[in-house]
Amino acid sequence: MNEEHLNQLVFSKNVVEFTAVANEFCNLVEGAGQMTAPQLIEMSRRLLPLLYFKASLLPPAERILDDELEKYVTELDYNLLQQKWLQKLGEYDAYPEVFDPEIQFGSETVTASISESILDIYQDLKDFITSYRLGNEEVMNDALAECSGHFRDFWGQRLVNVLRAVHQLAFAGIEWDESASGSAKPQRGDDKSSNWVDRFFGQQDEDEII
Repeated sequence: MNEEHLNQLVFSKNVVEFTAVANEFCNLVEGAGQMTAPQLIEMSRRLLPLLYFKASLLPPAERILDDELEKYVTELDYNLLQQKWLQKLGEYDAYPEVFDPEIQFGSETVTASISESILDIYQDLKDFITSYRLGNEEVMNDALAECSGHFRDFWGQRLVNVLRAVHQLAFAGIEWDESASGSAKPQRGDDKSSNWVDRFFGQQDEDEII
């Protein structure tokens, strides 16, 4: 790949726009401690579809460097940010996985985590953005190729799965009780015999059958 073509690729309109949206998503994830649960849910509901759309428009890119790209999100970073989201969402962090490639032909139900799904997406995007900001066009190209590949194979599916849970939380009429520390703790209401997944997703499935 010649230098001119490489420059046109990494600075193309679709790549720049995707990078901007990815950066907004990373800022949201990192700012969870300063936001309420309803704010996190609403911002996620708006950003996730846009992120998927922008990722789907990325131009094809192939790696050109022999060395692997550096990873910037450590396990500690991941765990600390996930805990912030988990503290905000409380019991509403859990949701039923509607598609898992490992069990798609079985009848087993898998319970997933909103906070974990969000951080799985964040991890790839943060690594991409950090490499992209270096300004080295070869590194930028390989970061783009890697992020696009992971979108197709991994975090794209994570995104569409967690979006269903986020949508449900946004419109389920949940009353959130903000604690003095700023962490949102949901009010369970009168029905304390069943969890969030059973009450909301279970009821939705029953309505669809009827």
